[in-house]
Amino acid sequence: MALTMFEKIWNSHVILEKPGGDALLHIDRNFVHEGSFHAFGALAKEGRKVRKPRQNFAVADHYVPTVGRERGVEAAEDADARNMIRLLEENCRVNDIAHYGIDDERQGIVHVIGPELGLTQPGLTVTCGDSHTSTHGALGAYAFGTGASQLKQILATQCLWLKRPKTLRIVVNGQLAPGVTGKDVVLAIIAKIGTAGATGHVIEFAGSAISSLTVEGRLTVCNMAIEAGGRAGMIAPDDKVYEYLHGREFSPKGADWDRALAQWRTLPSDDGAQFDREVTLDGAKLEPMLTWGTSPEEALPVSGRIPDPKSLGDANQRAHAEQALAYMDLKPGMALTDIKFDRAFIGSCTNGRIEDLRAAAAVLKGRKAVIQAWVSPGSTALKRQAEAEGLDRIFLDAGVEWRASGCSSCAAMNGDKVPPGMRSASTSNRNFEGRQGKGARTHLMSPAMTAAAIVTGRVTDVRTLAPGKH
Repeated sequence: MALTMFEKIWNSHVILEKPGGDALLHIDRNFVHEGSFHAFGALAKEGRKVRKPRQNFAVADHYVPTVGRERGVEAAEDADARNMIRLLEENCRVNDIAHYGIDDERQGIVHVIGPELGLTQPGLTVTCGDSHTSTHGALGAYAFGTGASQLKQILATQCLWLKRPKTLRIVVNGQLAPGVTGKDVVLAIIAKIGTAGATGHVIEFAGSAISSLTVEGRLTVCNMAIEAGGRAGMIAPDDKVYEYLHGREFSPKGADWDRALAQWRTLPSDDGAQFDREVTLDGAKLEPMLTWGTSPEEALPVSGRIPDPKSLGDANQRAHAEQALAYMDLKPGMALTDIKFDRAFIGSCTNGRIEDLRAAAAVLKGRKAVIQAWVSPGSTALKRQAEAEGLDRIFLDAGVEWRASGCSSCAAMNGDKVPPGMRSASTSNRNFEGRQGKGARTHLMSPAMTAAAIVTGRVTDVRTLAPGKH
């Protein structure tokens, strides 16, 4: 029988099945960060330790300061944040888990370092107590976020009871136009199907426009699968993925690499495999995208205008749009290019990789920022790579702050906040009320589009800015 990629991975990890569809799955890789203390605490209360420490990896990312990192944990201004960073280190010491702390050269955002270190591989089940774990699916893994009780179960048993999700294939065909990135593709998808469009499903992204993306672009697409309501996002591994993984620290070596590669090549969905649903988009028609409201589905091409809520067909959409326009202080009919910014942020597990930094630097080179902006690379190793390429000098010469690695103002848990009432261009993944700080107004867009906003102070179609031209 023809099987989907998801079915192949699911079937190979089932340990036990119950009548009614629940299955006990083996978990190959589990990541923990500062927010995992609840699960560790529950485990300790029962007098238990982590069952398989070598299959668990920890990193400090959400609460780590991005300014003053030479002072280590003390740079965190909030006492609770300092305690959480230290508690993660202690929980890992007690349970013998590999820990990439604030001073470790392998530190970074969990969904950046997993692929970067070769810990994320095709065919694996990958979990983390963070919704954007779907990112890892770009390498052909089944990756999903867990709650505290589920995380405790994984730490205690390296297994997890799950109900089998449905499958949704989203096919994006056609050649993407210059200036259109993975971020634009996934925002267009969410705008089409809505934030609940994939609820209860694992998404497989397919089609020529998807396969044309770099691994970094695919990681961006799968990162935001959760914003469409998906349980996970996946893309079939191919030669780009194998080349990306080859030689990384935790990737298989020698004969093990050959065996792994042979197995990985069997993973893509078979011809004729049946999905519960299918959605198609024409990638050739896509433009650079950005959000205007307080949901990722409230997104439009840069050439668009703010919609009139009365024109939206669904009553819930109309009500949400009215509330969003009030919060964002925008008017129906307004051209997106008339929106002005106060702040900008480049980084996050969505768009904090080397390709993203290069794209932003290409726009900023030879230009000057007209609003306050900062860059927080996705990992410490990535920061060093960018500096070796001279990207930091481009940012600094443009008047953009070059900060240390962390989640920064995506989650705004570490002090990197946008002040109330201010409007931010952001490469992150969520734009709901208060996401970047209480009263902050967030517009999601690609790194290049964010860089264009930095040098113009408003929404600007990056395709109108010639490289290096003032």
